[in-house]
Amino acid sequence: MRKTIYVLLFPFLIVACKQPATNGESTMSELPTFRDPMKGLGPNERYGALFDSVQLSGMYPDSKTFIDCIPNVLPDSILTLYEVERKKPDFVLQNFVHLYFTPAKKILIDYKSDNSQGLEAHIEGLFSSLTHSPDTMDHSTLLPLPKPYITKNGDATEVNYWDSYFIMLGLQAAGKVDMLENMVDNFAYLINTEGYVPSGNRSYYLSRSQPPFFACMVQLLAEKKGQDVYKKYLPQLEKEYQFWMDGKTTEQGPTLKRRTATVDGNTLNRYYDDKDSPRPEFYKEDKELSKKSTQDVKHFYRQLRAGAESGWDYSSRWLSDNKDISKIFITDIVPVDLNALLYNLELVIMKGKILEKKMDEAANYEKLASKRRDALMRYCWDNEKQMFFDFDFQKYRKKDVYSLACVYPLCFRMVTKREADKVAQAIKTMFLKPGGVVTTLNNTGQNWDAPYGHAPLQWMTIRGLRNYGYDELADEIKKRWIEMNSTVFKSTGKILDKYNVEDITTNLSNSTYPTQDGFGWSNGVLMKLLKEK
Repeated sequence: MRKTIYVLLFPFLIVACKQPATNGESTMSELPTFRDPMKGLGPNERYGALFDSVQLSGMYPDSKTFIDCIPNVLPDSILTLYEVERKKPDFVLQNFVHLYFTPAKKILIDYKSDNSQGLEAHIEGLFSSLTHSPDTMDHSTLLPLPKPYITKNGDATEVNYWDSYFIMLGLQAAGKVDMLENMVDNFAYLINTEGYVPSGNRSYYLSRSQPPFFACMVQLLAEKKGQDVYKKYLPQLEKEYQFWMDGKTTEQGPTLKRRTATVDGNTLNRYYDDKDSPRPEFYKEDKELSKKSTQDVKHFYRQLRAGAESGWDYSSRWLSDNKDISKIFITDIVPVDLNALLYNLELVIMKGKILEKKMDEAANYEKLASKRRDALMRYCWDNEKQMFFDFDFQKYRKKDVYSLACVYPLCFRMVTKREADKVAQAIKTMFLKPGGVVTTLNNTGQNWDAPYGHAPLQWMTIRGLRNYGYDELADEIKKRWIEMNSTVFKSTGKILDKYNVEDITTNLSNSTYPTQDGFGWSNGVLMKLLKEK
């Protein structure tokens, strides 16, 4: 056995010896602009039967721990060994896994929060504690990034896409422009190598993205470093746009991937995922959940994956009966927030084209943005209810779920003052709660429904309201959110991933991630609000 292990280890040792000594530092030029083919394989594809056995065994508290582990020898060698060892009568799966895999290192193992310090000092400390050095090449599922970055919490070993924009808000407010630029560069690098920004820099996220906030990140950096930023990242902005627009315009309903066309020929977008299998990071959970659904199992898995791409995983927005997760059908839906983000992306590309003096191309993107705005108003604005709703393009009707997706068109100034007045009134009368604004009006038990409020949606609501002069309402939301965060921090020393904004007393013991310090976007938004004059 020892000889076999040595033989299998030998190729790995050669590879390891050839790796350059980076001392944790790398630059954009030191990492390739193409992906190692092995990095394109998900853990289920790499490890086959071993993956299935481990994920269903219950040896780890969740499905993500194993797939983030670093293999101690080449993955092919592990699989070969597994096929031999599993047939022996004394084989113990847990012992095998512990021998050939090392858990990903978590960076806040010894961290202890001090709730005697102020919130700003606490967040400043977390920004430092949650900073990862540039990645080095290994044989794990991690897609290495060339520059430092900040993760959302102490258990995260990769960067997440849309979470990062709200972390960047805090970095900008705290004057940490270098780190802000590092993170924008990392996302530009992912667009260069993958053609888009995956949900996170892990191989098992390569079948989907997340809400496209890259253009917002570029805008944020340009506020500090000037207009040349738009030209610098223009190639990546266009490349991301091409990813979302991959598909053909038809008049038969849904089209390829994330692009949809209504029967009227207007092109809008949806959330999607290129795969139709259980998510590796929720493998056991997805399999169990599929047993409760009457949908075709592959279709159901794609719905779960598309829901993860939305960032709102999960919400009554995506459910056919507004309450049962087994009835998710997100790929039939044109989401308000996604199309508002793509409208902004079109305008940011237009700005970059103007700065490059490519006026014809700029005019084309302006036209695309205008058409998207008109289509969004046509299909998602309800004249009777005076509110934005997602649109079911299969049933050709609006959904009836009131959600904070309604503020996105205000964030990007897509509406007239008349429509903004109605949305603002709805925010004040329906969404405003003691702790801030609630995500939806439906209490389903899902993360992105009542009674919960999330930092990114507090910020988008505040920003949207300010764009149309509703400063008093925006300041009231800000005040309530800060007060709730402060109360929880003084009591627990924690900043949470989400809060019960309807009954703020429950937050003293409530969190999806109770053992973790953070939470990234909560840190960022809170710092942004605290730093405002």
